[in-house]
Amino acid sequence: MSHEIVAIIWFGLWGLIWTIYFVLDGYTLGTGMLFPFLAKNRQERNQLQEAVGPFWGGNEVWLITAGGATFAAFPAVYADLFSFLYTPMMLILFALFFRAAGLEFMHKDESKRWQTSWKWAFTISSVALALLFGVAFANLFYGLKIGPSGYEGTFLGLLHPYGLLGGLLFTSLFIVSGALWIMIKTVGDVAQRAYQIARPASVVAAVVLSLFFVATSNRTTLFDNFTKAPILWIVPALTFVCALLMLLFVWQKRIGLAFANICLTIFTLMATGFIGMFPNMLPSRINDEYSTTLFEAAGSELNLKIMLGVAIVMVPIVVGYQLWSYKLFKEKITKETAKGYQ
Repeated sequence: MSHEIVAIIWFGLWGLIWTIYFVLDGYTLGTGMLFPFLAKNRQERNQLQEAVGPFWGGNEVWLITAGGATFAAFPAVYADLFSFLYTPMMLILFALFFRAAGLEFMHKDESKRWQTSWKWAFTISSVALALLFGVAFANLFYGLKIGPSGYEGTFLGLLHPYGLLGGLLFTSLFIVSGALWIMIKTVGDVAQRAYQIARPASVVAAVVLSLFFVATSNRTTLFDNFTKAPILWIVPALTFVCALLMLLFVWQKRIGLAFANICLTIFTLMATGFIGMFPNMLPSRINDEYSTTLFEAAGSELNLKIMLGVAIVMVPIVVGYQLWSYKLFKEKITKETAKGYQ
């Protein structure tokens, strides 16, 4: 395989890894955002902790893999991202830290203040991660202010209406995903409260998704690749179909099908974004000549081929482990059986 072909394969893998991360961590972030509104006592908090506890660490493996793949396969993109977007990257890092600490430390002490502080740390950091990731990827779809001297924008400059709409989209989708996951994994009052949130949240998510696609069509060039190859329109069309099916199944209380469709909505949404970006990885809003393409950013041919071999061996192992963990912890969690993290 030529260097060009291997680079394209790695661009596809890079996008796939990010997509899998958002599909999987979407429900844990959603659970975190809903945590204080669903759990009214220690036992219910234990239920929610156990609903995500065995899975969230494995889900974050995909985030680490996405970062590692960016560093190894596209070192120029990795360097520019942490240079151009240093502040949001650091905010994401701190949010990841406080989310993990909040979940793990919440019940390490019986102090009411201790438990409340870490509960809200878990929730606020989950909201921050959803917003920050949404804003970050919306800006990649929109284009960054990259000029002849590098990045010419500021952190606040990323918070334009389209960027904020992307943050709101991720947040609304993850809330629906979290609410549905809680209904799948728990029984009792917690599951009932989750359903009361899932119904209006699913409507909000579908509306925001529609607004995001309208804004994408009017404010970005993301759909240019779809215009050049009309068969690609099937991907964003599937996003709408899955979102509508999710909405329908939520209101019919067919929770398993609703959860499957919210996952597919996130998957096809991210696929739409990466297809639209191709071949750019850091698109410039100022002039396309300042954009960084995957061909410019890719590592050496030998490096990409070695990594591809490693990925072919290791990715199925990670997938197999995660499938095993989901099978092992498939039972619903009740108040009586929930022990939480002691």
